[in-house]
Amino acid sequence: MPSDLLLPGQRLARGVCRLLRSHDFATLDEVAPRPGLRVDVMGLGPRGEVWIIECKSSRGDFQSDRKWQGYLEWCDRYFWAVPQDFPAEILPEGAGLIIADDWFGEIVTMAPAHPLAAARRKALTLRFARMAALRHHAMRDPRS
Repeated sequence: MPSDLLLPGQRLARGVCRLLRSHDFATLDEVAPRPGLRVDVMGLGPRGEVWIIECKSSRGDFQSDRKWQGYLEWCDRYFWAVPQDFPAEILPEGAGLIIADDWFGEIVTMAPAHPLAAARRKALTLRFARMAALRHHAMRDPRS
């Protein structure tokens, strides 16, 4: 989709996905790890690690989000992704930080590791795989 049709958070998500891809992660945006919860970007690493990245394009975008703490139990590492001019000092401690733009990003602070339980990892990996396959199928055959 052309950049001018994307919202600021979606443009950040694209840069984040490109960054994660450069680290050999598969990515999906707008993932629901469980009903009622939607994360901006989920990355699945080469060893099965799960990263969640919440993209915040502005102070107002961050201040309006009250659900991010619910994401922590669904990943091995949790990151904030923000643009270069974002006031990063307002972000809560204990997460990683990615500075990103429309085209790429950089991990400024690595998120602490909180390994998922094996059963949750398996369920989440299956959900990720099915979501990716269903999205691929919808792109290939939109009328089905």
